[in-house]
Amino acid sequence: MRERGLDRDGTIAREGALDRVPAAFVPVVDAARAHITETFGRTRLHSAYLYGSIPRGTATPGVSDLDLQLALHDEPTEADRADAKAIEAVIDRAFPQIDGVGILLTSTRVLLSDAERHDGGFFIACLCTPLLGPDLAEQLPRYRPTALLARETNGDLARVLRHWRAKAAEATTDADRRTLSRLVGRRIVRTGFTLIMPRWGGWTSDLDQSAELFGRYYPERVEQMRVAASVGRAPSPDPAVLGMLINDLGPWLAAKYTAVHGEKAPRP
Repeated sequence: MRERGLDRDGTIAREGALDRVPAAFVPVVDAARAHITETFGRTRLHSAYLYGSIPRGTATPGVSDLDLQLALHDEPTEADRADAKAIEAVIDRAFPQIDGVGILLTSTRVLLSDAERHDGGFFIACLCTPLLGPDLAEQLPRYRPTALLARETNGDLARVLRHWRAKAAEATTDADRRTLSRLVGRRIVRTGFTLIMPRWGGWTSDLDQSAELFGRYYPERVEQMRVAASVGRAPSPDPAVLGMLINDLGPWLAAKYTAVHGEKAPRP
């Protein structure tokens, strides 16, 4: 069942592993591990994880970014965020094989909470690869490609669109628009995939595969979704591309998602 990202029991298989990291990115991962350990130590850090194309083994030198999730013992502070930004900048400057670094900070309390069981918890258990510390996945359930999982992972697109429109209005440089287009493209594709995930009956994080699977069910929108997948990999500074995603495909997808799966439960 691996071709659908599932284990033999029908649950979603964890998609990454340290032994899948391409050779070009091993020094990047080693540096990230060292910087995180030196900066956060055991008093602040519970565990650290890789996610994205690098632990999946599909990263492309010069194109892919480095994605990290840190689980902290306590709620993240402004000092924690500043330290994470500093690590991002140091690693990004040091390694030309990556195009950007992103570090997420979340407390273990939030990641293990009932509210995040089918969002942050799923993210840790299935999409993250342990890098440092004890694995929180041991305290989480196994997940299946259900409508509940679809709703709780991406059922808030309508709210996110409002934020993206504000960010697009503030974007004044090509660099700003590229950063936003990568974020928007990836989220649009993942939302399009989870819209059809329960019907397809599996899991993938591959952007191109996600777009093509979406197109089986909504062929009238597949070309737009392919554009979203493209800018999710190689971001575009073109305002027209960003406008199409935020003002055309995005609103259609948000309305369809709510009709099929409902809205994500509010968070405290």
